[in-house]
Amino acid sequence: MLEGIIIKGIGGFYYVKVGDRIYECRARGLFRKNKIIPLVGDRVLIKINKEDNTGYVEEIYDRTTELIRPPVANVNQAVIVFAVKKPDPNLWLLDRFLLLASYQGLDAIICINKSDLDVDGEIDNIYDIYKKAGYQIIKTSCTNRIGIDELKRQLKDKITVFAGPSGVGKSTLLNNIQSNLKLQTGEISQKTSRGKHTTRHVELIELDSGGWVVDTPGFSTLDIDFIKEDELIKYFIEVYDRSSLCRFSGCSHNKEPGCEVKKAVEEREISQSRYDNYLSMLQEVKDIRRY
Repeated sequence: MLEGIIIKGIGGFYYVKVGDRIYECRARGLFRKNKIIPLVGDRVLIKINKEDNTGYVEEIYDRTTELIRPPVANVNQAVIVFAVKKPDPNLWLLDRFLLLASYQGLDAIICINKSDLDVDGEIDNIYDIYKKAGYQIIKTSCTNRIGIDELKRQLKDKITVFAGPSGVGKSTLLNNIQSNLKLQTGEISQKTSRGKHTTRHVELIELDSGGWVVDTPGFSTLDIDFIKEDELIKYFIEVYDRSSLCRFSGCSHNKEPGCEVKKAVEEREISQSRYDNYLSMLQEVKDIRRY
């Protein structure tokens, strides 16, 4: 049997890359019986039919991670891409993406794209907010080739999912990292300043410099209804770290006296936007549990 990785799955067929070859495979009936669905990113053993070089997936190795939306296995990290302009950055949405990446057990890198459009210092404001929160941030511009090599180094030997709003330049970034990809890029709607979705199915793309990227719209749902009220704070790193100093162990960091989190916000050690987004999501989770 041969060992490979599933790079694409369409209509019950799984395309497995082994070395320089790709084999079209079906899954053994045993998987269906046990309700196991092979996923893009799975490391597998396949058995080849020598008559037509098709194969069967015989075994799936244990997964390190398993995303539901998009359905892909063994992802190591998420690159959350936002543009400094066109469309304007939405930090509430960025915090939601970061929360989901953390919940899925992925390392997160924030990529602030279209840095060449920054004329009012907005990129530095965003950088300072998330650097204080402990995130790794890369400033990029495909127009000026800024940060492209740094981003490429971060992708080496990893399986990476790109996420973020449409129109921020995810496909353009990948095309600049590896010019022969020729991924379809979307245009920004003049009426809404939103991008148009261009990626339709999940597929792994191998990079010449090492590693794989998931060609997908990223996290296709941003619901947080599965997160418990007392767990939410763990996904706001700087809020969680400071909360241990609060006077009351059950402090919700909203209206309680002696709250060290509120003090840190007042002293600008925690950004107001991150704090507001935490409270907003906390209320959302409470409302979900109430109903």
